[in-house]
Amino acid sequence: MLRRYDLTAENNIQARRVHTQFQLFRRMLITFVVIIDIGALLWTFNDPRIWHYGSGLLASAGIASLIIATAAKSTASNFFAGLQIAITEPIRIDDVVVVQGEWGRVEEINSAYVIIKIWDLRRLVVPLNYFIENSFQNWTRQSSDILGTAFLYVDYSVPVEDLRKQLEAIVHPSSLWDNRVCGLQVTNLTDRSMELRCLMSSRNSSENFDLRCLVREKMTAWIQQNYPDAFPTTRFTAKSDLTPGQTPEQSEDQRFARLPAEQHDGR
Repeated sequence: MLRRYDLTAENNIQARRVHTQFQLFRRMLITFVVIIDIGALLWTFNDPRIWHYGSGLLASAGIASLIIATAAKSTASNFFAGLQIAITEPIRIDDVVVVQGEWGRVEEINSAYVIIKIWDLRRLVVPLNYFIENSFQNWTRQSSDILGTAFLYVDYSVPVEDLRKQLEAIVHPSSLWDNRVCGLQVTNLTDRSMELRCLMSSRNSSENFDLRCLVREKMTAWIQQNYPDAFPTTRFTAKSDLTPGQTPEQSEDQRFARLPAEQHDGR
C-alpha cells in the first residue's frame, strides 16, 4: 500500500499523510503485540509456582505502575503525542517546517522524536511532544505553493514603474515562477531611501528561494546599468562661517584672535 503513494511526486500531500500514519501506527501496533504476547506466554504455563508469581506480580502492579509512570513520564508523553500527531496531522513526512529558527523537511517520525533534515544537511532531533506544546511553521500544511519577497532600497529618483516592468521581464520567463503572483510595491519611505518589495510566487519553497535570489541579482544589475546613481546616498551640507563681504583670510584672523594667548605661538 505504501508503494502506491510516491513521496517524490510534486503533489504528495496524500502520500505524506499515509506514510506518516502508517509509520506511527506500525510502531504502536508492534508495542502492543509484544506486550500481549508476553502476557499470553506467561498464562500458558500450568506450574502453580508461576501462577503464584503471577498473582504476586498482579498484586504489586498498582505500586509498580506508579513507579513506572513517574520514571517514564516523558516516554508516555511522546507516545500519546505521536498518536495525536497521527490523527490530527500537524506534521507529516516530507513537510517543510521551521522549528527553532531552522528551515528543513520532516525526514522521519518515530515513537519518541522527529528528525528534521535541515537545508545544509544537518539533522535536527525534536521530541514529539514539542509539536503539540509549541508553535512552529508548517509551509506545506495544505499545499506546497508559497509567496516570497525580495526587498530593494533605492533613491527617490528611481522611477518605480520602470522597476516594475523590469521585474516582470525577469520573473515571467523563469521556470521557477508558477504564473500566479508577480508585483512590485513601495512598502516604506525613510529619509534616505525607498523600500521596494518584489513579491513573487512559486510551486514550492525551494524554487521560491532560488527565484528570490535571481530577482535580487538581476534587479541590482539592471539598476547599476540604467540608474547608477540611484542607490542610497548620504548627503552633507557645509555651513559657511563667512559674513557677507568677508574673505576666508579675514575669517581665519578673527578665529585666531579669539584663541587664548598661550596658543598663539603655535601659529
